[in-house]
Amino acid sequence: MDARELAYFVAVAEELNFSRAAERLGIAQPPLSRAIKQLERRLGVVLLERTSRRVALTAAGQVLLDEGRRALDGLAAAERRAQRAGRQDPRLVLVTKAVGDGGMMPDILAAYEREPDAIPVEVLFCGFGEHAALLRGGFADVGLLHGRPDLTGLDSEDLLVEGQIAILPARHRLAGKEAVTLADLEGEVLPRWVGLSQDGGPEVRDAGQLMQLIVMGRTIAVLPESACAYLGGDVVYVPVLDAPPITMMIAWPEQSRSPALAAFVRAATDVAAHRKPSFQQVGR
Repeated sequence: MDARELAYFVAVAEELNFSRAAERLGIAQPPLSRAIKQLERRLGVVLLERTSRRVALTAAGQVLLDEGRRALDGLAAAERRAQRAGRQDPRLVLVTKAVGDGGMMPDILAAYEREPDAIPVEVLFCGFGEHAALLRGGFADVGLLHGRPDLTGLDSEDLLVEGQIAILPARHRLAGKEAVTLADLEGEVLPRWVGLSQDGGPEVRDAGQLMQLIVMGRTIAVLPESACAYLGGDVVYVPVLDAPPITMMIAWPEQSRSPALAAFVRAATDVAAHRKPSFQQVGR
């Protein structure tokens, strides 16, 4: 099976319509139908149930669709990585979320510049939960992530564990507290992050928008404690004593052999090992 055949099948399997799939692929329908039949003969299984009214996936077809998507994504990622590696001016692409570096970015970059295998770093800012997909897709070489995302196809190393803070408008009822608990925050309006299906208050795309909404009194947020380094004077932060700790990690594609990447991971872990907490939470 070659990549072209696989792309043909995935298009038909996703559209469940040969005419739409052919239009999407930019080819005529008859050669597309022949290609799918030839693929089925070679595999010895039926991939699509066809009637005059509908096209449906068989169990074998569903498996090939799931595996085929991953294979095509892997090929595209390999192409992007090879193109970047072959540039005359190579770059290490770091993906992170705004205010998602644990306050360590300047120190990490400074430590990395001292590494003999260092190359220029290009920072790619992303939205909530997009890091892993950008790494798997070959758009980035290394990422700084929070929480426990799906790390399929990635290697990772924990950098630090942080407590959480509630970020509040300056005039909020809890703004003068030394610390709060999750029970104190019950009933508060929390933001909805773009890309996540969740109930809540206003939809938020990035940290700048979130901070503006907090200042306006439209929402509050509970974030890792390092976010306090980026706050202005119109909001306050209060430790949340019983919020679960958040792990910050560094991740990169599996089986990467890049000396530049290895040097960056080494710099990040060294900086994290010597980092002091932003504050000590009351009762911890």
